Amino acid sequence: MTPPSSDRRIEDYALIGDLQTAALVERGGSIDWLCFPRFDSDACFAALLGTADNGRWLVAPTSGGRTSRRYLHDTMVLETTWENDEGAIRVIDFMPPRGEAPDVVRIVEGVSGRVEVRSELVIRFDYGRIVPWVRRQGDDRVAIAGPHALYLRTPAHTFGEEMTTVSEFTVDEGERMPFVLTWNPSHLPPPKPVEPEVALADTESYWREWNARSTAPEECRRSLMVLKTLTYAPTGGIVAAPTTSLPEAIGGPRNWDYRYCWLRDATLTLLALMQCGYEDEARAWRAWLLRAVAGDADDLQIMYGLAGERRLTEFEVPWLDGYAGSRPVRVGNAASEQLQLDVYGEITDALYQSHEHGLVLGHDAWQLELNLLDSLERRWEEPDEGIWEVRGGRRHFVHSKVMAWVAFDRAVRAVESQGVEGPVERWRAIRQRIHDEVCERGFDAELRSFTQSYGSQELDASLLLIPLVGFLPADDPRVIGTVEAIERTLLRDGFVLRYLAPDGLEGDEGVFLPCSFWLCDCYELLGRHDDAHELFERLLGLANDVGLLAEEYDPRAERQLGNFPQAFTHLALVNTAFNVRPHLPSTMHHRRPGHV
Repeated sequence: MTPPSSDRRIEDYALIGDLQTAALVERGGSIDWLCFPRFDSDACFAALLGTADNGRWLVAPTSGGRTSRRYLHDTMVLETTWENDEGAIRVIDFMPPRGEAPDVVRIVEGVSGRVEVRSELVIRFDYGRIVPWVRRQGDDRVAIAGPHALYLRTPAHTFGEEMTTVSEFTVDEGERMPFVLTWNPSHLPPPKPVEPEVALADTESYWREWNARSTAPEECRRSLMVLKTLTYAPTGGIVAAPTTSLPEAIGGPRNWDYRYCWLRDATLTLLALMQCGYEDEARAWRAWLLRAVAGDADDLQIMYGLAGERRLTEFEVPWLDGYAGSRPVRVGNAASEQLQLDVYGEITDALYQSHEHGLVLGHDAWQLELNLLDSLERRWEEPDEGIWEVRGGRRHFVHSKVMAWVAFDRAVRAVESQGVEGPVERWRAIRQRIHDEVCERGFDAELRSFTQSYGSQELDASLLLIPLVGFLPADDPRVIGTVEAIERTLLRDGFVLRYLAPDGLEGDEGVFLPCSFWLCDCYELLGRHDDAHELFERLLGLANDVGLLAEEYDPRAERQLGNFPQAFTHLALVNTAFNVRPHLPSTMHHRRPGHV
């Protein structure tokens, strides 16, 4: 009953999660992706990247029907309504915020008529490879393989059929049939049963209370809930996405594992959370950031694991065919070993902005920042791999140099306004030296634009950040020329590509949605308010029916691309909303403390 991955668009999925892991639910009623017990654990449902035989859980009317879906207002509780000639049902899917063990709860409710329903549970541990031992244990069905155990609890009759746990039942109007799937370490006693209706009420209350703290405009609410769902609650880390290997072009090899925490998101995350009233979450993210980067400043990585793990070894999973035949499927991310100098600027800017918004920096945090600045002082003149993690060799990327400037600029301003001490005159001199070099070597007079790297004539959407971080004002002719050059070169159907230059990788990619939000921000700074608002509304219109966005988009095929949902995109949406809405405080005002 589950369509092949080639027929399931990325935007056909909705997200549920428990603040430690997450699942993707396809509009046809199949949970096709789920990793237990953490975001970055092995998947037990991997049909998203293969077939139903690689694991999934389908709950749907036996005879199918028409579907519609929504999140219950201000929650991450998903409600899918099915209608066919027999009548109508609702399937309510959610994951309660983590208690002793992680649970997926599915409640089938009769709306009208008498509908026959079928549940097909296919458990395959280790990314769809290992068939577990399934047995009855009292009223439970228990699937065990190695360290993992999954318990299925339901009043419905279950039976085995071709290595699938099946239930067939009917629901009349007003009847409800619950299912609970719980993960537990296989060596421990069974987890305590969950009362489905109580868990539903508790989950709805949790999300509504969390949303009640928000000061965000309505168009930001779902994005903020996505960011919260992608937060690993024990540490405060926020994963870039809950998936791996969703392709940047259908059938291509640009398939990466995004179930980790990127430092490039640091400032945007803090601004989004603090602007919207979520100080506790901002404080937890900053604490994760400080723990992750502690140690030798020369060993700074661009990304870390959920608890700050450094070793994110990349390997391929050959038994999965990949989403719509997009191979290889990868686990881990070798880009974690790259040198990206821009992350020094992201960390320093994040710490500066958090202090400006009322989070006390603390002596130890400032000492850590001093160590990072000492390292950057030695290294800023080196080439690196750049923000986009190219695998074609190191270059002098302009964006990396601009963010090195940001690091010293924010350090200077911290001394000037935040009561900390440091070698401010030396930092001012380095800041000026970087600024002069970028303006001399990173600007092409013929193009009237900054370029991707020194000596190149290629454009790069990361150059849109030059006015947003305060390196130059928006009305500087060099900024105006850069925006115009990007419009001429990188716009596709009104949205922004990252770059055109070869990057050492095969295949193409779609337009990059965070970069398109950056163009909105630049339009607003340039006084092109109508252009900013028009593009912002178009970007909002790319979200799927439940408000979720991936990393990229194919405007020709009109479909989302890349890992999903993508924190970077939703962060950019929230911050741009504050920039283009005249009644809201601009995040650019806070990110642009001035220029030299």
